[in-house]
Formats: sequence, structure tokens, C-alpha cells
Amino acid sequence: PWSYLMGGAETETTVKRNRHALDSIAFRPRVLRDVSQLDSSATFLGQKVRLPILLAPIGGLESIVEGGAATAALAAAEFGVPQMLSSVCQPGLEETARAANNIRVFQLYVRGDDAWVDDYVRRAKDNGYCAFCLTVDVAHYSRRERDIIGRFVKPWRARAVEGAAFQAGLSWDDVKRFKDKHDVPLIIKGIATPEDAEIAVEHGVEVVYVSNHGGRQLDHGLGSTAVLPEVVKAVRGKAEVWVDGGYMRGTDMVKALALGAKAVGIG
Repeated sequence: PWSYLMGGAETETTVKRNRHALDSIAFRPRVLRDVSQLDSSATFLGQKVRLPILLAPIGGLESIVEGGAATAALAAAEFGVPQMLSSVCQPGLEETARAANNIRVFQLYVRGDDAWVDDYVRRAKDNGYCAFCLTVDVAHYSRRERDIIGRFVKPWRARAVEGAAFQAGLSWDDVKRFKDKHDVPLIIKGIATPEDAEIAVEHGVEVVYVSNHGGRQLDHGLGSTAVLPEVVKAVRGKAEVWVDGGYMRGTDMVKALALGAKAVGIG
């Protein structure tokens, strides 16, 4: 489980680039400003949050912490930040919602037809999830060599693999169908180019989520922070821009906000 948690795809080049893109940015600190009264709160899909941070969706979190997503929900509620639940994380959509009165978003890996997706949307809305996310950078599962070398068989992969052809077949037509049918805010997670960001905005997506899956899918991409400014420029304020990928501490968050991100995912 440790190698699964810490590792990435293939040579883990994108994992390194996520951090390098952040570490290559320096602050230009201004001084003698009155900062005796600070307010780090923000708005998240119209709701006030303590910090402009969300707990990014982590598959198989139950293998890392007892209680899995329910434990994360309790932490999110205590610290006043939103949680995005992965559809391949236990104890599942309903039980996680019952665990805490927190701000929550549901993220789906598509493993079925349109009716299957619609059922998840209904369940998410019924259980107080304020937005819905489609992750679009996992058309095919990556080669994660730490897992291969360690012979680590992820307990949740059997569930995740079944119906994987539906995820591989996702297209912008599916995004259009979703927006035409459902009135819930839609997040597209896995945008890595300004060209795709523009297409997302054209489809009426509420949130463009810049992510390379933490360097765990397509290797040799750019770091998320390197991509962020051109995505923000392409979106032109027509949608919110969120980002994740190597963000670990407050200084990282400040850099993302300065580059135009509205929220930062930490995993």
C-alpha cells in the first residue's frame, strides 16, 4: 500500500515535474503591510469554506486509513474544507455522506451505460453532494511499476476493472448529454491543455479541474502548475479552475491561487 500511495506511472517523471513546477516558482515578498487580522476563507461552489482547499478523490483510501472515505469526511467537516469522494473508495456514496455534515462532491469513474451514470447522479443529489465530477484522464489504467515489482494486488481493482470499456469510450458527446440532462454542477477532472479547457467551457462545464492524476496515469506530461496559467487564460473566467498535483503545504496553495486557481486539491 505504501508504494501505491507514493508511486506514479512508469519512470514517475510527471510526479517529479509536479513538484518541480511548484519549486521553480519563487515568492517576491512585500513587507510592512498590516497582516494582524487574517482571513483565509474562500467560496467553494458558492459555499463558504475555511480554506480554498479540497480533499482530492483517492481510490482505495480504506487501504491507507481505517474508515476510508468516512474518516476523510469527518476530517473535512472538522477543518471546514470540502471533500471529493472517489467512486472507487469505500465505504461508498451513501455511507460516506452519513458519516459527517460536510461539503461534498462525488467523482465518478464510468463503468456503465447512460442509465448507470444517471443513477449515480440521482444518488449523489439525494445524499447531499453539491456537484458531480467526471475524471477523464484514465481511459486506460497506467503501468505503475512499484505495484508490479511489489506484486501488490489492489483489493478495489477487481471492482474498478469491470466495465472499464465505458470509461475508455467517454467523449465530449457524453459531457454534452450530461449537461443537457442534469442540473447539477459538472466538474471535468484531468484537463491538461488549454485546448481541452476551451472545449470544456464550450460545453458549459462549471469547473475545469487541471490534473494529471498526480503523475499516476500518462507519464511525461507537464507538471500541473506549469499548465495552470495557460488553462486559466483559455477559460477566460467562464468557469472555475481547480488544480491538483504535488500540492502539499500552504506555500504551494498560495502559488496556485496567485496563478488563478479557485481551489487546490490535496491528496
